[in-house]
Amino acid sequence: MFDKLEIFRMSQGLAQHAAARQSTIAQNVANADTPGYRARDLVSFSETYDAPDGTEMRRSRAKHALTPSENPGQAPQSILRDGPTSPNGNSVSLETELMASASAKRDHDLALAVYKSSMNIMRAAVSGR
Repeated sequence: MFDKLEIFRMSQGLAQHAAARQSTIAQNVANADTPGYRARDLVSFSETYDAPDGTEMRRSRAKHALTPSENPGQAPQSILRDGPTSPNGNSVSLETELMASASAKRDHDLALAVYKSSMNIMRAAVSGR
C-alpha cells in the first residue's frame, strides 16, 4: 500500500542508494593497498532518481494520463573517482573514503527520518487526531 506513495518510494530509493554507496566505499577501503586499484563511487541519488530507466509509459495522445514509474530510479551506476594516485597506481584515499562514508550515513539517516515522519503523518490521518 505505502509503496505507491511517492514519498515512500523516494525514501526507500535513497536508503537503498546509501547502502549501495556504503558497500562501494567499503570495497575501496578494503583495496586501499592493492596496486593499480582505482577508487569507485556511485552516481548521486538525484541523478539516479531523475534518470529515465526506459520502462516509463509514453503518452500517445495529449489527453492520456501518465502514471509515475513503479521503480524509484535506476540501479546506482558505479563510476571511477578522480584523484591522485600513489606510486603503485592505487587511487584510494582513506580521508576521501571517510568523508564519503559520512555522507552515505547522512543520506541513510535522512531517508529513515523522511520515512518515519511520513508514517507518523499517515498514522495521524488514519486515527483522526
